[in-house]
Order: sequence, then structure tokens, then C-alpha cells
Amino acid sequence: MNASLLAVLNDAERLLVAQTEPAELAALDEDAAIEFEGRIRRARNKYVGQYRRGATVAVAEHGGRGKARPVNKRAAMKAEAFEEALARVSRRVAVLARQSAASLRAERLAAARAAKQGPGARGAGRRGRPTRPRSAGCRPG
Repeated sequence: MNASLLAVLNDAERLLVAQTEPAELAALDEDAAIEFEGRIRRARNKYVGQYRRGATVAVAEHGGRGKARPVNKRAAMKAEAFEEALARVSRRVAVLARQSAASLRAERLAAARAAKQGPGARGAGRRGRPTRPRSAGCRPG
């Protein structure tokens, strides 16, 4: 992450952003990553809100939120830092979700195959005996 973005963060915020490094994220399971994504998202929303509220106050004086940005630069930089952190965490959550979905799909298919190939795979007749396969031209009469 850009050093100037890290410079505007306090120690607790810097620690939170540091936890979004790939090595740190690799240790999280899917549930922990989703919870962590929520924490990062709340921090990002906080600073985006502060930036917008601060800029709204300055709009009358400067004529626009974009023009008021230099006055509100600290909140904008914090919002940007947490936006980058959120992007990293969201990518990790997406990877974990895809892996989980693939794993669940494989389990479902294996269970379906096992049920299909269970005892008496060809099916049982009326008296519990396996049925014989019918030829295409014969109809039961």
C-alpha cells in the first residue's frame, strides 16, 4: 500500500490494514474472512461518510465537493486506504467462496453417485430380486 496512505492512519487502523496482507489473509477460513471483510467495510464506510459530510459543509464555500477535497484530504486518504484493504479482503473471500462451492458440489456429486451405485444398483423387482435389463424392442405384456 502507498506509504502516504499509511501515514494518515493511526496505530489501530494501521494494524487493521496490515492484517489485509496476503500472508495474513491466507490464515483465515471462509467465516473468519467474511467477518473480517465486514470490519474493513465498516471502517471504509466510516471514512467515506466523514469525507462526504466534511465536503458537504465545504461545498457552499468552495462550490463543489471535488473542489473542497484539499480541505478534507485526510478523510479522503483514510477512505482510500480502507478501500484498497477492502478490495484485498473481498478478493480473498471470493476465492474461499469458490473453493467452498467447488467442494460442496464435489460432495453432492459423490453422494449422488454413491446412492446410484448402492446395493442392488440395477434396482429391485417386485419380490426384492434384481430386475433384468429389458431389450429395446420388448414390451412387458
